[in-house]
Amino acid sequence: MCGIVAIIGFEPTNVRIYDALTVLQHRGQDAAGIATTGGERIYLRKGNGLVRDVFLPKHMSELIGNVGIGHVRYPTAGTQSSHESQPLYVNSPWGIALAHNGNLTNAPALKEELFKKNRRHLNTRSDSEILLNVLAHELSVQDFDELEPRHIFEAVEVVHRRCEGAYAVVALIPGFGVLAFRDSNGIRPLVLGKRESDQGAEYMFASESVALDSAGFTLVGDVAPGEAVVVETATKAVSRRQCAQDPQYRPCIFEYVYLARPDSIIEGISVYKSRLRMGDYLAKKILKLRPEHDIDVVIPVPDTSRTAAIQVAYHLGVKFREGFIKNRYIGRTFIMPGQEKRKKSVRQKLNPISLEFKDKTVLLVDDSIVRGTTSQEIIRMAREAGAKQVYLASAAPPIRYPNVYGIDMPAAKELIAHGRSVEEITEAIGADWLIYQDLPDLLLSGREGNPEVSDYEDSVFSGNYIAGDLGQNYLRELEEERNDSAQTKRLQSVE
Repeated sequence: MCGIVAIIGFEPTNVRIYDALTVLQHRGQDAAGIATTGGERIYLRKGNGLVRDVFLPKHMSELIGNVGIGHVRYPTAGTQSSHESQPLYVNSPWGIALAHNGNLTNAPALKEELFKKNRRHLNTRSDSEILLNVLAHELSVQDFDELEPRHIFEAVEVVHRRCEGAYAVVALIPGFGVLAFRDSNGIRPLVLGKRESDQGAEYMFASESVALDSAGFTLVGDVAPGEAVVVETATKAVSRRQCAQDPQYRPCIFEYVYLARPDSIIEGISVYKSRLRMGDYLAKKILKLRPEHDIDVVIPVPDTSRTAAIQVAYHLGVKFREGFIKNRYIGRTFIMPGQEKRKKSVRQKLNPISLEFKDKTVLLVDDSIVRGTTSQEIIRMAREAGAKQVYLASAAPPIRYPNVYGIDMPAAKELIAHGRSVEEITEAIGADWLIYQDLPDLLLSGREGNPEVSDYEDSVFSGNYIAGDLGQNYLRELEEERNDSAQTKRLQSVE
């Protein structure tokens, strides 16, 4: 769920990339980095923390050049070490800086190949460094005197053959230009924007279109699954090529459920409108199950559920009210390692308005239920505020399976819906009634926005992993590597 950005233009890019990263801060709050180039040199600043903490005025003044890439991270592979913050850099060939959003599912095998066959050294546990070195190697083995876009495309073709999983990538090559590409399923998002300046056209890549908007760029469209796009520094010439053998449009449905900002457009689909449709379908199910419901008020769990909750209230014919006030200085709780830390953070993040709960049957609407931490706490807070009955509706289906493509849900046993019936989940979170969205309706919420996107990556709901040859051994190793206990130990070692 990292955020990536690249700008190639005529003006210094440091401030514009900084601003874009702040807009994408919701996609990663652990680390941030910017790499720029002016002439033949790469200037790099990165570190742990929020964008505003990593980049001070003295750092910004050192990021010289009119070409640059940026990254905000929350780790889904490797460690929390600042050494693994991005962009990452290799000096051969020519020097390449790269930023990556996603997960490689065959990282261990690739790491061994890079060392034994390609003679390349890796300095971190990050799969992003693996991807960077695969790209660098496939460029280095080609025989040519002057780098051209076709050489890059040929390298990316091999990257697609070697790398499995999810990856949206931006990279810069000093003296040449910027490269952007996506995996053959287009799991992780990447959009292209254009801006006409007095000197000519400038180009920008970003994880979400909202970053383009903030920088004054117009959305051109998405980088297609399997496609590579090259923009050259000197001429601003844009070259595009399909580099995958069998590309499919299968974007991650969880981008629309939770990850992306509602004002973004991804794959031609308005995230905001998709969430409205989620609310429409959820209300339809509630009315089917309980046409004579006793719900007094609909209250969203801020913030991503608000759009769906408005539609639920409208169709049910009941009041919509803000029942929780959010502390904006607490990060996204579901990505925090450790159950106790998540529980504490929920209480710090949300505070109930008691008058909206007292003596009422309340329907809480959430975008999804992952580990159940937020659900348990908000239901408890609703009862403490005087609610007569507390119902909970999820705009997404039960999350029963781990995510392996760039969202930190690695351990099935930590997911409250894993191995439990809806009745058992209802009891576990302490609700009087629990309603989940049906998966076909969730997928329709996206498809209705763009019929050309007929399929989605929905593995957390279905258990269907579309990229990579994933067996139980892989899932078990991932769980051992990324579960709460393992992450807590790594954090303690860093501290």
